[in-house]
Amino acid sequence: MASPNLAGYQAYQKNKFQTASPHRLTLMLYDGAIKFAGKAKESIDNGDIAGTNFNVIKTQDIVYELLSSLNEKQGGEIASNLKKLYFYMIDRLIEGNIKKQSAPISEVIVLLEELRVAWVEIGKGGTLG
Repeated sequence: MASPNLAGYQAYQKNKFQTASPHRLTLMLYDGAIKFAGKAKESIDNGDIAGTNFNVIKTQDIVYELLSSLNEKQGGEIASNLKKLYFYMIDRLIEGNIKKQSAPISEVIVLLEELRVAWVEIGKGGTLG
C-alpha cells in the first residue's frame, strides 16, 4: 500500500515535467545526465560493474532524448554540431562502460556541464522559454 504522501509526491513529480517549458525540460535533461554520469563514474571507481552499466545506460538514454529534441532545420549549424557532440558523448559513454574507465565518463560530464551552463545563459536572454 502506497502512502498518501508518496502518491502526492509522485503526482507532483509528474506534473513538474508535464508543465515545464521546453527550455526547462532541456535543463532537467542536462541535470539528469550529469547526475547519472557522476554515479557511473563513482560506480567505476568503486568497482561496481552493475552500477556502472545501469548509470551509463541511464545517461545514454538522456543523451538520446537530447538528440531527439534537436531540430536541424530550425537550429541549423548549431543543431548539427550538437548532434555530432551528442553522438561523441554516447561513444565515450560506451567506451567508459566497456573498458570500465572513468576518464571517458569524466569527459562527458565536463561536456554536459558546459552545455548546461550555456543553456542557462540562453534562458536568461529570454530567447527560449
